[in-house]
Amino acid sequence: MEPPNAMSQDRSDDAATPASTTTPSDTSRRRFLQSAAAAAALGATPHLHAQNAPAAAEPAAPPQPAPAQPVHLQINGREHVLHIEPRVTLLDALHDYAGLTGTKKGCDRGQCGACTVLVEGRRINSCLTLAVMHEGERITTVEGLAGPAALSPVQRAFIANDAFQCGFCTPGQLCSATACLTEFAAGTASAVTADVRTRPAQLTDAEIRERMSGNLCRCGAYANIVAALRDAHAASA
Repeated sequence: MEPPNAMSQDRSDDAATPASTTTPSDTSRRRFLQSAAAAAALGATPHLHAQNAPAAAEPAAPPQPAPAQPVHLQINGREHVLHIEPRVTLLDALHDYAGLTGTKKGCDRGQCGACTVLVEGRRINSCLTLAVMHEGERITTVEGLAGPAALSPVQRAFIANDAFQCGFCTPGQLCSATACLTEFAAGTASAVTADVRTRPAQLTDAEIRERMSGNLCRCGAYANIVAALRDAHAASA
């Protein structure tokens, strides 16, 4: 029988023996392998996404312009046949295709009146309408206001009253003033006419300003423009 002290010694030796024999070098190696595996997985992810991603769509072909078509316009007493796209405005048709550069492009959105022309005697902003919409109609631009040998009464009154400065808005002003006098002569009322159910009594300065309010003058020659229309009306009365 072994002595008690020997048995106690063996138990103490077993307790002192470690349960694992892992060394620090094993731990470092394991961490290195784990890091390398994670890096490999991350590197393969974009490749997998690229394989699974749908193929890029073919770029859309640019829209083809509409084919040009002939448009017949009676401009200043002459027939013009313009071969233009349906989207061309009347302003661009007159200026760029018919070669009538008197009509000006100001704001190109119907606010300044510089592009005003007469269509069948009615004034319109030519930048807001398409040329194809006026097939066969009579159009008068600033080049068609004067007679064969003399200026029109409105043109003479503008010169006499110095009703222009830079002149950029003048073509539209002249066309609009011509229509203004025609409308008044026909008895057309305006927003300032006392009774719109009756013929305006006279072409007052207030009537002129209201009827010409769609034409802007950046130089501020409004007083002279009103005087020119007053004189032109008196000359035609």
